[in-house]
Amino acid sequence: MSEDDDWFESAVDESDDDGESEPADSDSPFDRDDSPDETTGTSPFDGGTDETGPFDDDSSLFDDDFESAFASAGDPSDDSEGFEDEDFESEIPRIDLGIDGLDQMIQGGIPERHLIVTIGSAGTGKTTFGLQFLHHGLQQGDNAVFITLEQSREAIIATAEERGWEFEHYEETGQLAVVDLDPVEMANSLDNIRGELPALIEEFDADRLVLDSVSLLEMMYDDQAKRRTEVFDFTRSLKNAGVTTMLTSEASEDNPYASRHGIIEYLTDAVFVLQYVRTETRETRLAVEIQKIRNANHSRETKPYEITMEGISVYQQANIF
Repeated sequence: MSEDDDWFESAVDESDDDGESEPADSDSPFDRDDSPDETTGTSPFDGGTDETGPFDDDSSLFDDDFESAFASAGDPSDDSEGFEDEDFESEIPRIDLGIDGLDQMIQGGIPERHLIVTIGSAGTGKTTFGLQFLHHGLQQGDNAVFITLEQSREAIIATAEERGWEFEHYEETGQLAVVDLDPVEMANSLDNIRGELPALIEEFDADRLVLDSVSLLEMMYDDQAKRRTEVFDFTRSLKNAGVTTMLTSEASEDNPYASRHGIIEYLTDAVFVLQYVRTETRETRLAVEIQKIRNANHSRETKPYEITMEGISVYQQANIF
C-alpha cells in the first residue's frame, strides 16, 4: 500500500498508540438471504430492479464482480401501530439502533449489514444519531468505525465524551477507530479507498460504521452523472465490506424528505428522515419518520423526538399533530 493509500490504517494505528487489544472473535452474522423488494418511486439510476443480491452466492465478499440491488421497501398497510403484520417473523440477524423509542418503531430491528442513511437539515441531530448508533454497538461488544468529513477526530471524541460515551476508552482498547478525512482528498483518492475499504474493515473486524456526511462527498463532483456513478460505486464498496453502515446526509432545500442531491436514498436499504415540524400552536418541534427499511416492518407514523445530553429520544406514544 502506498503512502497516499494508508488513510485508514494510519488513523487506526494512531488511535492504538496508547493501548491495543485484539477484538473478540464472533460468529459471522452474514449467513442469510437478503433479496430486495420492488422499487417504489422514480430512481435517478437507469437499470432493472430485479438484480441478484450481493451475498447470494458462495464467492468471497471481496470479489471484483460484486453485484447489488438497491430498492425501496414495499409500502405496508397502515394499522394502529403502523406495522404491516403483527406476526412478522424472519431468520435474518437484526440489530437495534440504540435510540429509545425509535427501536420500538421497527419490528424486530434493522437487518445486519444494511446500508442506512439519516437525512436531515442542520441541527436535527444527524451526527448525534450516528454517534449513538455506534455507542450502542460498542456497549454490545461490537467493533466500530466513525469516518468524519466535517469535523476533526478530536471534536468527534469530545462530543461523545461530553455525553459520557467513553470513546477514548474504546479507542484505547482497539474497539473503535475515529478517522477524519478531508472531503477533497477523499474524492481524489476515492478509487483507492473504495478498493481497500472491504479488506481494511475486515482486518479491523468492524461491525458498525458511520460516515458523516455523504453530502460533502457528493459536493466534490460538479457533473451530475459523475456524482451518481461515484456515489453508487462507493455505496457498493460499503455493501461489499459486510458491515452495518450508517450515512448522514443533508436534506434538500426544497424537500425535507429527500437528500440534497436525491441520490443516496435510492442506494440504501433504510432511510430515516429528521426534520423540523411546526405544529398548530406554531411551536417548532423535531420529528422523525422512517421512510423505508428493506426486509423489516416498521411504523409509518411521524413521531416527535428531542436531543439531550443523553442523546436522541423518540416519543413513540406521542403524536406530532
